[in-house]
Amino acid sequence: MSKSKRTLLVTSALPYANGPIHLGHLVEYIQTDIWVRFQKLRGHNCLYVCADDAHGTPIMLRAQQEGITPEQLIEAVGQEHRTDFSDFNIGFDNYHSTHSPENRELSGLVYQRHRDAGHITTRTITQAYDAEQQMFLPDRFIRGECPRCGAADQYGDSCEVCGATYAPTELVNPVSAISGSTPVERESLHYFFKLADFEPLLRDWTTAGHVQEEVANKLNEWFEAGLREWDISRDAPYFGFRIPDTEDKYFYVWLDAPIGYMASFKNLCDRTGLDFDAWWNKDSEHELYHFIGKDIIYFHALFWPAMLAGAGMRTPTAVFAHGFLTIDGQKMSKSRGTFIKARTYLDYLNPEYLRYYFAARLGSGVDDIDLNLADFQQRVNSDLVGKVVNIASRCAGFIHKQFAGELADSCSEPELYAEFVAAGEAIAADYDAREFGHAIRKIMALADRANQYIDASKPWMLAKQAGREAEVQAVCSTGINLFRVLATWLQPVLPAMASDVEALLNIPPMTWDAVNAPLTAHKINKFKPLMTRVEQDKVDAMLEDSKEHLAGNEAELQPAGPLADDPVAETISFDDFVKLDLRIARIAKAEHVDGADKLLRLTLDLGGETRNVFAGIKSAYAPESLEGKLTVMVANLAPRKMRFGISEGMVLAAGSGGEDLWILSPDQGAQPGMRVK
Repeated sequence: MSKSKRTLLVTSALPYANGPIHLGHLVEYIQTDIWVRFQKLRGHNCLYVCADDAHGTPIMLRAQQEGITPEQLIEAVGQEHRTDFSDFNIGFDNYHSTHSPENRELSGLVYQRHRDAGHITTRTITQAYDAEQQMFLPDRFIRGECPRCGAADQYGDSCEVCGATYAPTELVNPVSAISGSTPVERESLHYFFKLADFEPLLRDWTTAGHVQEEVANKLNEWFEAGLREWDISRDAPYFGFRIPDTEDKYFYVWLDAPIGYMASFKNLCDRTGLDFDAWWNKDSEHELYHFIGKDIIYFHALFWPAMLAGAGMRTPTAVFAHGFLTIDGQKMSKSRGTFIKARTYLDYLNPEYLRYYFAARLGSGVDDIDLNLADFQQRVNSDLVGKVVNIASRCAGFIHKQFAGELADSCSEPELYAEFVAAGEAIAADYDAREFGHAIRKIMALADRANQYIDASKPWMLAKQAGREAEVQAVCSTGINLFRVLATWLQPVLPAMASDVEALLNIPPMTWDAVNAPLTAHKINKFKPLMTRVEQDKVDAMLEDSKEHLAGNEAELQPAGPLADDPVAETISFDDFVKLDLRIARIAKAEHVDGADKLLRLTLDLGGETRNVFAGIKSAYAPESLEGKLTVMVANLAPRKMRFGISEGMVLAAGSGGEDLWILSPDQGAQPGMRVK
């Protein structure tokens, strides 16, 4: 059945070593893992490598905040990532880090080859600079008001409210997200990659079938707009690799991140004796595939092929982009906190449920997919438990109890069995084309056929009739063999269940071609449950636990507990204290916040100006009891974007929490807008 043997190297985009894996990430790793497992099942030599993306300003700053080194941070996060991937049965052949000797060597090599060939230039640019922290600010570390719509607390490169893009210098009232100070402009020498040098090559490459059609169309828009020089340098302080022959310039993380694919593979080569050059030289006949999200197409379909070609290395065979994940129709966003962590899912549900559901929804395009939790529960229970596993549970019991686990010595339904085996080629074509949803539909149609055969044969009725034992054995043996074919076709999606099936059927590791002949006169083991139903209480518990993870913004607005819990609070200087602008405010409106357990939305009148503030006081106050009251607020607190909206200040309250919580209420003689002294 298999065609000639292929040699493939496959990668997924590198997860950033600054936070946990969540279900949105897993779309890509599950998609890639299914494809890789399919190639291996077909007998091809397929290797799957990945690594943590471990450089950049966010990692440097987070390490500083936690009082550890960046190396300690990325090691800890890397271990978490490896554990999450392993528990989701993602079968990397090697998992590494971009902060590695291999990546340092290869990044320097690629850069020097481009520099020597004239593809690197330098020029002085003007950047935002945080004078307090003595560092240049990346765009995402500058916040301010959108110059287009006026929305507060927006990033330095784009507005999440109106979608506008702009330069950081266009922000209104910009502040450093690190220190809160107003950035100043400062000049610096930067290094640029002359991407336009490779436009003819890139035009040919992107139209030669290496990317999906919709991706090629998008790339054509960028060609028409003109390929701009790419800033590949960052100024110290920066966590990354220093650019050769410089003192304080570092490779921008997006230069060494894709080279991390090569570095992870080189690490594997050094450990196993593989020939690195045979896979990466420009004349290599091996295949190279990258699975990525559609948001990083520009880097992988323009910069990356140009970097490789200019360094005298092979370009990718194909770059496969996929869409984003929504949950129950809602967009996932780290900034809004609307994500379910991989570990939270694993605490409650079988990872193979999610692998199957994603497979059933995934195609070869870049469309987004939705994790509809009601459909997820119904599909797993109906397809995997009600159809596939049901075949084995119905038949294996009879074989074990009545025939000592021995299958019949011949296949009583050779035409039916041949139909199942013949379907393998169409299913294989779907897998290879990444049309997993099509493959799953074909497999489930076969599962329906197998159950119809068992229903029509009624072995439970035959077992009650004397002298029909051979028929019972024949029917159930056929059912077991049909189940074995289905389990083989599903093995790329459900590797853990496939391992259990191998133990049940007493067979060696499955291969695609092994099902050509049925199992006859073969002894199987006692049936054990292969998969259980998705229970609603488990889904509910996962969601409830995720709400705890989502509550970070809310928790920051909650009152502190009793002082005795923290008897040595950190002191502040008088200069810090006088920075607080405490104002009298009248609560013009108070209302519940949908989806928030502890928050009320307050509209505060400061005497001619209104502010929208979220306050964690719902446990102590009904909204209607607050309207018209005076309170005290911190008026100069930077606006904070929450998943419910933007909070433009903070209301002061005292107490131990719960019902014992009181907002500060000045005398009625006070007037909205008055400063508290």
